[in-house]
Amino acid sequence: MKSNQTQMLNKLRAAVLGANDGVVSTAGLIFGVAGATDARGAIFTAGLAGLVAGALSMGVGEYISVSTQRDTERAYISRERKALRKDPEGELMELTRIYEEKGLSSETAARVAKELSDKDVVKAHLDAELNINEEDLTNPMHAAVSSLLAFTGGALIPLCAAIFAPGHLRVYITLAAVVAALTLTGYYSATVGGASRRRAIFRVMLGGVLAMAITYGIGRLFGTAIS
Repeated sequence: MKSNQTQMLNKLRAAVLGANDGVVSTAGLIFGVAGATDARGAIFTAGLAGLVAGALSMGVGEYISVSTQRDTERAYISRERKALRKDPEGELMELTRIYEEKGLSSETAARVAKELSDKDVVKAHLDAELNINEEDLTNPMHAAVSSLLAFTGGALIPLCAAIFAPGHLRVYITLAAVVAALTLTGYYSATVGGASRRRAIFRVMLGGVLAMAITYGIGRLFGTAIS
């Protein structure tokens, strides 16, 4: 139960961070282009390209990362099975020592190790030694799709704000939308992690606004110089 709750929290945290990345990176790109030109078409094209490229990058990166992790976990499981077949008594003693190191008395540790091994010896060792659940390994495709969708959801906020806002208010409305989105992602990331909400909101706000200011300044500078 605790393992499932931890995984759910990790997934929620990853989704919030993915959405935050979508907001900041896409907003930074949009502000950079907006600093160089007021053309709605150019801003939309740049924002959409950033959204698609970022979402695909997040999805592919997450797929590769989780696939590598899953392959590593499977290799650990295979080695543990071989060790259990080769030296079951030695593995039982190792499991007992693990529970002794966690604070159990020698007698209790031996009893716990024996009872867990009798029930499911592989599961007992994987949980105690590696914190792995063989029946609940992360699915790379699920992780990839979740990251892609989270990034896309975040990126749509500045993109839609920039496209549908009146030209003379585009920067201000997009900035307001981004600030609101960053406030939400900061709030939820802190809530999930049990951290200070005020500090988390300030941190993501500072990073996001700084990124937009820098890219907007670069767009103004180079857009004027090139034109």
